[in-house]
Amino acid sequence: MKITRITAIPLSYRLPEGKTVTMGVGSTLKRDAIIIRVETSEGITGYGESHPGRSPGAIVSLIHNTLAPLLQGMDATDVVGAWQRVHRMQFSSHGLGAGAALAHSGIDMALWDIRGKAANMPLYELLGGSRRRIPAYAGGISLGFQPAAALAQEAQSYVDAGYKAVKLRLGDTVKDDIERATHVRSVLGDDIDILGDANTAYTIAQVRRVLPALADIKAGWLEEPFACNDFASYREAARITPLVPIAAGENHFTRFEFAQMLEAGAVQVWQPDLSKTGGITEGIRIAALASAFRIPLHAHSSATGLNHAATLHFLAATENAGYFEACVSRFNPFRDMFGTTFEIGTDGCVEPSSAPGLGVEVDEAIFKDFPLIDGPGYVVKF
Repeated sequence: MKITRITAIPLSYRLPEGKTVTMGVGSTLKRDAIIIRVETSEGITGYGESHPGRSPGAIVSLIHNTLAPLLQGMDATDVVGAWQRVHRMQFSSHGLGAGAALAHSGIDMALWDIRGKAANMPLYELLGGSRRRIPAYAGGISLGFQPAAALAQEAQSYVDAGYKAVKLRLGDTVKDDIERATHVRSVLGDDIDILGDANTAYTIAQVRRVLPALADIKAGWLEEPFACNDFASYREAARITPLVPIAAGENHFTRFEFAQMLEAGAVQVWQPDLSKTGGITEGIRIAALASAFRIPLHAHSSATGLNHAATLHFLAATENAGYFEACVSRFNPFRDMFGTTFEIGTDGCVEPSSAPGLGVEVDEAIFKDFPLIDGPGYVVKF
């Protein structure tokens, strides 16, 4: 079974006026996604998702003009061989670059979808896992900068829906971040896990002020306080208090960057995104590396039901798996565009589909409703 065609399909959705969510990286204007379709000589088609970064058109061009010609004609089940070819001709010889990792992630995901369909097995089973229930937190683009009372009300709505954990957006002013997080804890009580994500907006001076307050409310982690390559600041932050783990990984690409993170000894919670870090093949390697050092892996997940489905399968087959990031964004039509990928239970958990491959039936007819709007999806806050 050979790869005959690889197609990248960019999708965009502009948020309604006044419905933005503001967080450390900026305020949202639109949602973007890139669907990857891989066709084979035996008629099996696989689908995956590549993260658009801040330039979906550029990722699509890279797939069509660079990666697809490398991979067409290869065995569709040879995910390791495909990864090695892209590494040899792109990552290692012309630089890794976030764009190349994003581009190959969706292709790799689609190849695993093909493997599962060919074997008539759900992905978790193909990966050696079982259909177990996975704890989830309310995440996605939600719980942003807003008055403390409104934030607590939104958080409570997710708890009422069944979630036992929520993730607040930090990276505003230290005073406002502490006020919001403290108020949410007072409203939700002590039994709900509160996580914090600064979206790389903090300085080390701000983290010195915020971490003690997060320790007071028993926060589960502080996510991405700094840029992904600022290992010096991550090392310093890890020394401030052992009570709040430092989390990162959604903006780290391939196992090689996670190995650097390991050597820095500064990040206690790893969060690879299968649509960004190199796909499922590379996610398996990252999980194994983390497992050897007893590092929990709480995968980050992005826009569409394809990545959510892949992440659920992946976590169900990962020894050191933690939370699934459930997208609760109020303005994300991509989450359920192929049907409901996950449902939160009263136990605060979700589970993967038992259908072959990713278990997602893709109807391409709906793509026409979401034409590409190129460029970044955020208004940057300086």
